[in-house]
Amino acid sequence: METIRFILWLVMKILGLAFLGLVTAKAVAGLRPNVPSRDSRQWWWTRGVLYAVALVLVILGARSLGFDAAAEVYAIASGRNLEHGQLDKAYTNALRAVQLRPSVLRYWRQLASAKLAIHQWASLLGDQPAFAALRGGRLSDEDDYNFAACHFFLGDYDKALALTQQLLERNRLYAPPYVLQGAAYTAQRKYREAEQSFLQVLQLFPTHQLAVEGLAHTYFLAGNRVGAVGILNETKKYPFSAQARRRFEALKALYAQ
Repeated sequence: METIRFILWLVMKILGLAFLGLVTAKAVAGLRPNVPSRDSRQWWWTRGVLYAVALVLVILGARSLGFDAAAEVYAIASGRNLEHGQLDKAYTNALRAVQLRPSVLRYWRQLASAKLAIHQWASLLGDQPAFAALRGGRLSDEDDYNFAACHFFLGDYDKALALTQQLLERNRLYAPPYVLQGAAYTAQRKYREAEQSFLQVLQLFPTHQLAVEGLAHTYFLAGNRVGAVGILNETKKYPFSAQARRRFEALKALYAQ
């Protein structure tokens, strides 16, 4: 959808630029000197300057459109690179899109996806001011979650928990912060708080695979192997995918040892 919108927007800009160039050229051509014939040479020089100015403006507009198109191509290529596991190319293409058009938020988000994929968590946190500036100081839930995840992976669990709490205060139905919060509490060995976080998301979304695995892992680390296996057995009541069920069976075998 974003690509289609961009194409329509680009076509409109091209048509607008062509129209303005044509109108300007006709306007200049339609000018007639209101001076004696001996000054006509100066008039022709003036009209030549006007044509040159119009041409320069058209060239600059075309150059800007070229940058717009190139940035979009790089962003699309980055998304496809991620789909095919070409992580280095995904990062390089996303970075080029941002460098060409740093004022476009979705290019920064594409770069964020690439940085997360290659574990450049500190680098992504360094981009937070750019996100804030483009969003007028208030980040989206997805952006805030990504920054919270970076803090988590860097071992800064307190900052991760602070951000997840802010997210949940804004949107109680957003599942990812619950899971991340549970994982952060588990890393801090606060198993009771972790259990509550995972149970909260499972009450809202009982087929959330990461929440199920997180809760089972929390029980296991807390020494409750029976609880870990039990929560995995409970998944039989819900329509999980075949891949998820294979994962649950492998975990049950591990926790039952």
